[in-house]
Amino acid sequence: MASSSGRDAGRADAGRPPDAGAGTDAGFSEMDSGASVDAGTPEGCEGGPLELPIAGCRPEPLPSTGDPYEDCVRRINQLRWECQCLPPLTRWTEGEACADEHAEYDANGAGPHGGFRDGICSPGGRGQNECPGWGSVPQVIGGCLQQMWDEGPGEPFIEHGHYINMTNPAHSRVACGFHTTDGGEVWAIQNFQ
Repeated sequence: MASSSGRDAGRADAGRPPDAGAGTDAGFSEMDSGASVDAGTPEGCEGGPLELPIAGCRPEPLPSTGDPYEDCVRRINQLRWECQCLPPLTRWTEGEACADEHAEYDANGAGPHGGFRDGICSPGGRGQNECPGWGSVPQVIGGCLQQMWDEGPGEPFIEHGHYINMTNPAHSRVACGFHTTDGGEVWAIQNFQ
């Protein structure tokens, strides 16, 4: 689900993961180590950001650092850079505890974007994407974030909100958060500021 008005502006839901029976949720719109991905300059990026993403861009996820928060930011930046020549977002470490709280709150019955909508913690960011009920953190990093990217570009926000949040020029940082349920489902949040 995504919305572009009032408190729901910037929310997007990327749906359920394939094969896992759970999902991605494209965000809400309302980082602090440099998590840039230096893969050189992709062909066509010499002139700066592209107006539209490269069609069918599906870069292989980077090797894990062992830190899911860092891996999440690196994957977002990989998609931004390799698929549209966009500059990296900064890892928003001060927002990670709130992103974790959002993931847990939503997984425990509030549903996608419940914590963001209800303002349960701060700082919560201006925009939120969510991957609800995925099978593992690597599936979130490699699958959910790619699905969100693949939504764009376009309007309305409800159909393209994840991509819009990931590429919004007003966003300069991102905080990722995670919660694993007792049943093993991973709920992941990306709060953009």
